[in-house]
Amino acid sequence: MGDHLGLRAEADRVVTHAFACLDPAYQGWHWAVTVARASRSKVVTVDECVLLPGDGALLAPEWVPWLERLRPGDLGPGDLLPTAPDDVRLAPGFAAVDDELDRQEQYELGLGRVRVLSREGRDEAAARWYEGPAGPHASIATAAPAQCSTCGFYVLMAGELRQMFGVCANEYAPDDGRVVSADHGCGAHSEAVSVPLASEHGPPVIDELGYEIVAPGDTGD
Repeated sequence: MGDHLGLRAEADRVVTHAFACLDPAYQGWHWAVTVARASRSKVVTVDECVLLPGDGALLAPEWVPWLERLRPGDLGPGDLLPTAPDDVRLAPGFAAVDDELDRQEQYELGLGRVRVLSREGRDEAAARWYEGPAGPHASIATAAPAQCSTCGFYVLMAGELRQMFGVCANEYAPDDGRVVSADHGCGAHSEAVSVPLASEHGPPVIDELGYEIVAPGDTGD
């Protein structure tokens, strides 16, 4: 603790004194010592002593919640992406109403198209998709907490392919916008886990015994 830098009255008989910090690891910081005196007492006691940053102090970057840091493509095998209960992208299952069934049936029959996919072509595509990276044997699927068929972001395909395949509609999932099998999966499942209410990590642990003071500019060995 260095020279006295000033004081500030906090309340009746409560004052905070500022002192310079001489620790080379905390340049720009200062000590704030709050003292108080009880009514009709002649003894002043120390309430609190903390190290506070000044205008030129080196600070850690501003904290950004993990859900805001996450970007599409960040999810890997074994990772879990919690979905908030009030996620606007999801709705209760009973609220799903399809108003375009007739239009889909007409499109599947090929009305308006010269040729449509044959049964052989459809079977070949289904086998290729199922055995590929969007099937159940992918590494990210084997580590997933649940299958795509139970995910709120799973959009069923039309026609016979809907029995085995759908399209992922989760922008944070690695298969967003791609065809996936019903038994595929990833950590971005809509019901993977619950969003934690508190911080994602515990309080920091500071070792105040085994440290070494290094002067600025001293690289050491």
